Amino acid sequence: MIEVFEHKEMTTISKSMEIKAPLSEVFTYFARPEHMADQFPENMGLNIIPLEVKNGFGVGTIFRISGDFDGKKLEWDCETIDYVPHRRIVAKMIDGPFKRWEIIVEFEEINSSATKISMRVDYDMPLGPLGSFMDKVKLKKTAERGMENGLYRVKALLEGTGSIPVYITLDAYRGVLKEKERLHCSVSDAIVALLKERDQNQIATNVPA
Repeated sequence: MIEVFEHKEMTTISKSMEIKAPLSEVFTYFARPEHMADQFPENMGLNIIPLEVKNGFGVGTIFRISGDFDGKKLEWDCETIDYVPHRRIVAKMIDGPFKRWEIIVEFEEINSSATKISMRVDYDMPLGPLGSFMDKVKLKKTAERGMENGLYRVKALLEGTGSIPVYITLDAYRGVLKEKERLHCSVSDAIVALLKERDQNQIATNVPA
């Protein structure tokens, strides 16, 4: 479940998910800022470019984010301000349209082959004409949907279902294609939908009568 909190102008969106992959693999993936693009819908055209790499993508690394948000092209530069291997990564906007934008990703080892990841984004709407032009509610929904769908994409990738021909059976691949046709979406979106359905069924099965 996605949690959304609003305090005056600041909005906080958070999401946690279990990924069946070792902590070291999950952390290594998220430590590369350009992989953040995998966490948003393809139609947003999100692009992340490392501008300055410090300490192996650690504190001091600067990267640029650009994409289509609520029909408006936005671009901003971020700096990694906290980096604790296998535990936590924090980056904040240092130049861009928002009054404030910060992302916090935390990692917890469940066992040797499973990791819990918790992601939180805090932001204040842009200043000036841009802020009044943008629909705050629509932007929030876009961010919520992007975070959830993106984490399912990363889950699929790190659990081995992201590379269709190699990691799943032919029957399973046919199921993905069937879902793709039903939803009129991309293969990756079909995988996201199937993973969500699987997780919801597992939750329903585990609920006491």
